[in-house]
Amino acid sequence: GYEVTFQGPASESAKDLPSQMEMVSTALNNNPAGLVLGTIGEGFVDSLKHAFTQKIPVVQFDSGIWAKDIESLDSAKQNPIVSSVATSNRLAAGLAAEKFFEAIKADIAASTDTYVVGIIQHDETQTGIDRAGGFEEKFKALADADSTTAGKYTIEKEVKPGDADQAYKAALEALFEKNVKAIFMSNEGVVKDVFDAIAAAGTKYDAIKFYGFDAGTKQIEWMKKTTGPKLLGAVAQDSYAIGYNAVVQCVNAIKGENVEETVAIGGSVWNADNVDEKIAAGIVYEG
Repeated sequence: GYEVTFQGPASESAKDLPSQMEMVSTALNNNPAGLVLGTIGEGFVDSLKHAFTQKIPVVQFDSGIWAKDIESLDSAKQNPIVSSVATSNRLAAGLAAEKFFEAIKADIAASTDTYVVGIIQHDETQTGIDRAGGFEEKFKALADADSTTAGKYTIEKEVKPGDADQAYKAALEALFEKNVKAIFMSNEGVVKDVFDAIAAAGTKYDAIKFYGFDAGTKQIEWMKKTTGPKLLGAVAQDSYAIGYNAVVQCVNAIKGENVEETVAIGGSVWNADNVDEKIAAGIVYEG
């Protein structure tokens, strides 16, 4: 019984922030029954205060509203946000750790040297922290609880604040120098740049096994490759479930029904066997 309209910026780059701010302002001036919003930067305080005074419920989803904007709204006691719907980065990364551990458990058990597992963390934001931390915590719990792997591995982490200076390639090389045998990559950007580095390196990294996060054309291409270093799988955000549940919470708020303050969506595992199925389901994206 509700009509849902969609608008979004051309990209998630800062250059498109002004256009998104204008979109939000225009949408609220049209007095919608509710608003589902994920912003690409700060600066939405005035618009969201307008939503509050007009009693328009707001559900933040995916990247949500930036923390400083929320702090300003809370300080003014004019926060219209009724629910937050997003992937739990820790849970999704934990799922990646579970599947990766299953795949390399026998290798760890058979290793005569300490088996080195690497993590490339894409930045120092909370998302990067949660993904790397969720993976490490779950992997350690599983490996330490198994008598065949306990005490036979170590985890090395490289944290890079973006790839402007080929930081992810440098992270790959740093882990290679530490004799890493398996690497978890915490977002699509890391996977893309590591894939490019591998493609240019001949057979140098062939003995390393990899696991990814998110999706994208290059990650799909790597997943389907039958030669070179193996990308064993990845965990993708269930974007469909995030969007669907965000609209459900918004409609509940409009109708005065029960609204869940936080809805955490788990990740979805994909690999070479089910990639086409996941693309058809809207979980694995190309591009």
